Amino acid sequence: MLGSTEKSSEHLHIERIENKGKSLSVANYLTFIRIFISPIFMFLYLEYDLLGISPIALPYVLLFLLGVSELSDAFDGYFARRFRQVTELGKLLDPMADSIYRISVFLTFTQPPVNLPLLIVFVFLYRDSVISTLRTICALRGFTLAARPSGKIKAMIQAACAFIILLMMIPYSLGFIAHSILRGTAITIVSIAAAYALCSGVEYVWANRDYVIRLLTEKEKLD
Repeated sequence: MLGSTEKSSEHLHIERIENKGKSLSVANYLTFIRIFISPIFMFLYLEYDLLGISPIALPYVLLFLLGVSELSDAFDGYFARRFRQVTELGKLLDPMADSIYRISVFLTFTQPPVNLPLLIVFVFLYRDSVISTLRTICALRGFTLAARPSGKIKAMIQAACAFIILLMMIPYSLGFIAHSILRGTAITIVSIAAAYALCSGVEYVWANRDYVIRLLTEKEKLD
C-alpha cells in the first residue's frame, strides 16, 4: 500500500513537471514569433512588389505584423507570470527577441521611402549588444540581471515610433504628405528614441553596478 502511494506521488510529480514543461513552451513560442516575424517584415517592406502588394496596401500589412509582434511581447510576459513560467532562459531570451525584431524594423526603415540614417539605428544596435552581452556573461557566471523599468519604457517608445512611421506611410502612399515630411518626422522621433535608449543603457549598467563589479573582479581572479 505504501509502495503504491509512493508510485502515485512519483507519477503526479512527473506529470506536474511534464505539464510545466509544456506550459513553458507557450511563453517561449510567443517569444519566437517576434524573431520569426522580423525577416518577414523586412522582406515585405523591401520586396512588396514581388508579392503583388500595392504601395497603398503595404502600410496596413506592416502594421498588422508589427501589431502581432507587440502583442506577442505583451502576452509572453503575461503567460510567464500567470502560469509561473518565469525562467532564467526566458529572462535572457525575451529581451534578446525584442532587440532582434525592433532593430530589424528600424534597419528596414533605413531604406526608401522612410530613409532613416543608418547611424541612428547603430545607436540601438550598440546599446542592445552591450546589454545583451553583459546579461549573457553574468548568466554564465551564475547571476541574472533582471530587466529594468527604463528598458520597458525604451521598448514602448521604440514600438510607438515604429507605429507612427507606418501610420504616416498611409497618407504618404496616397500622396497627401511629401516625402520630406515622412522622413523628417521619422528622423526626429527615432532620434529621441535613440537618445532615451542610450540613457536607459547607462541607467541599466549603473543599477547593476554591483554585479558588474563582481563580474570584473571574478574575471581578474580567473586571470
